[in-house]
Amino acid sequence: MLFSSLPLVQQRILEWYGKAGRKELPWRNLRRDGSEAYGVYVSEIMLQQTQVSRVLESFYFPFLERFPTLRALSDAQESEVLLLWQGLGYYSRARNMRKCAQICVRDYGARLPADVESLKQLPGIGSYTAGAIACFGFGESVGFVDSNIKRLFARLFALQNPTQKELESLAQRLLNKDASFDHNQALLDLGALICTPAPRCLICPLSEFCQGKAAPMQYPLKTAKKYENLHLKLCIFYTRDSEGICFALQKAESGLYAGLYNLPHLGDFSSEQQAKARYIGDFKHSYTKYKITASVYALEFPLDSKNPLGSDFVFAHLGDLLPISNLTKKALKFMGAIT
Repeated sequence: MLFSSLPLVQQRILEWYGKAGRKELPWRNLRRDGSEAYGVYVSEIMLQQTQVSRVLESFYFPFLERFPTLRALSDAQESEVLLLWQGLGYYSRARNMRKCAQICVRDYGARLPADVESLKQLPGIGSYTAGAIACFGFGESVGFVDSNIKRLFARLFALQNPTQKELESLAQRLLNKDASFDHNQALLDLGALICTPAPRCLICPLSEFCQGKAAPMQYPLKTAKKYENLHLKLCIFYTRDSEGICFALQKAESGLYAGLYNLPHLGDFSSEQQAKARYIGDFKHSYTKYKITASVYALEFPLDSKNPLGSDFVFAHLGDLLPISNLTKKALKFMGAIT
């Protein structure tokens, strides 16, 4: 039914976007000749796993101000990039952006490539992000699917377990090649604003074409996210100098928080020192696939004593420009060290 009425469906999509789409978003108001594709790229990476409002209010403009071009990002230290990313989470995104910038400077004259296949070869860029950059940054007529469009298509075509290949094929068939920018932005907004997990079917412009509207919660089938439980014992090891309180931090070289500074664990100390640590309490924290219970301890270290942790740890004041993990920030807040 839908494809037999394709021109009407495409018209409804564009009409709705004209009335209700989020056309004011800054990354939707850039030139589409490739000259401002970097701004599109930054927005697309930030919007992975992060709400639009949070990106817009706190991260997009400061990042572009500090790293206005791919060359500026390529030349930056990893710690600088992570510091600007602090609070967004999923830090591999930031590390991959820097790697991507270095490749673009080396191989593409400090510009992003325009075609989807070349974009997909860059670190951190998958099928959706490549299609979005090609369409929104270079004006290419390509279809693509993110999690919001997946939910929209699953209901529109009554698909309980659609494959990515199946969804991408539908995106290409449905694509309005004469207005691909507005068409794709409209699909993203329909998924984010109308065809939400709790859908607003009564005001959906595609309701009459939707095969799953009688039971929208069945499409797609939900799969429970599996988490791994972790129990961490963190120790806020601190001392006092002329500038105030400083804390022991260690830079992670790999794992969850690679490149970020973290608190030591209680197990890093001797049994005698552990016995002196003051228990503060527990808090919960989630990160990627982990559900973390963090037990927080505090141990003061006399300034003139020998550091029991060794040279792997540095002592830093809260005002020092070090990228710290959200887990560390939450532990320090829990203790009352920061507001």
